[in-house]
Amino acid sequence: MEMKISMLDMIMALSAATDLISPFVSGHHKRVAYIAYNLSKQMGLPIAEQEEIVIAGALHDSGALSLEERLHTLNFEDDYPYLHAEIGYRLFKDFDHLTVSASLIRHHHDRWDIRGESTPMGSYILHLADRIDVLIDKNREVLGQIDGINSQIEPQFGHMFMPGLRDAYRALAAKESFWLDIIFKPLNDIKRRLSLLEPMPLNIDSLSDLTDIFRHIIDFRSRFTATHSAGVATVAETLSRLFGFTEQQCHMMKIAGHLHDLGKLAVPEEILEKPAELNVHEFNIMRSHTFHTYRILESVKGLEEINEWASFHHERINGKGYPFHYKGSELSLGARIMAVADVFTAITEDRPYRKAMDKNQAIKTLNYMAVDSLDGDAVSTLIFNFDKINEERRHVQSLAAEEYDDFQISSAE
Repeated sequence: MEMKISMLDMIMALSAATDLISPFVSGHHKRVAYIAYNLSKQMGLPIAEQEEIVIAGALHDSGALSLEERLHTLNFEDDYPYLHAEIGYRLFKDFDHLTVSASLIRHHHDRWDIRGESTPMGSYILHLADRIDVLIDKNREVLGQIDGINSQIEPQFGHMFMPGLRDAYRALAAKESFWLDIIFKPLNDIKRRLSLLEPMPLNIDSLSDLTDIFRHIIDFRSRFTATHSAGVATVAETLSRLFGFTEQQCHMMKIAGHLHDLGKLAVPEEILEKPAELNVHEFNIMRSHTFHTYRILESVKGLEEINEWASFHHERINGKGYPFHYKGSELSLGARIMAVADVFTAITEDRPYRKAMDKNQAIKTLNYMAVDSLDGDAVSTLIFNFDKINEERRHVQSLAAEEYDDFQISSAE
């Protein structure tokens, strides 16, 4: 049966994941998407344009890969807002379904008074929506803030903001429901609120391409993690093929590899890059990442099996893994394969606190863990095909390292 996954579900999952970088920006993507949707609807824009604006709003700050960059976007007058917008554009521009949204993201900080001819209407809407959300103090009652927010927004029409948005803004700002909806806690149901938008299903190939973008966002925060998900994905895909999985299941395993560390967006860079073993507190933060991966992906209908394979990669056969402590038959073969792929990739690549293991060390470690932690058949299959799988891992990670370097150079230009 051909897989069909909602692109809006996947976009909202990525939006939720990037919010993990800091609690200070939690929900910002969804609120901006919702505000921008209301502005575009108030203006009577076609449904197709509303869709692109909503998607761009849900992803607009994805290029702010560090906590410092993410917090910087919360300043109403951002001194240099264009770097993260350009990075966001480069992340999404080559994915067919996001080409238009990528352009909106690229220009979402363009001011009206210094505009370029290439700035789309949707970018001006996003800019206004973004700044509205930044001005709202989420720790205070919102209705009492309206006059203060209006006093900062209104003078900027014709300067920071497109004057043609003034009437739409005023019509919305006059409604208490508009402001209350923005800060309403269950805003996670934005997908239901936006149900009038056309469904955009992804097939297995498009889903794989989209999750490859997820991989970039997950891994490109640090040079030390820049190639990890690519390695895990190819090892897991190869092992699943050796176990006789169908072609679609092999694609699904690759997708799970792309997504397996999605929750690491909640882990600070200083922990990811620490040149020593983690202390108890740091390790506890690290251990939370698989839980976050699972909870974020469980909101995507049809992704259940991929989620299980991705999120259970630190569970162990003896029940001593984390975070759910599943054991034995509670772990599917796909989840067991992913666990072996993750361990193998981790021990054969350089880490901030140690060099990669050689073949003998890696085999010794895998055999030791196969006693009661990792699946013995998966370990045996990997060891039997060690050189082939390791060469594939090295090749794919080498390409991922080149991608990372090219991305850093092009983003700095």
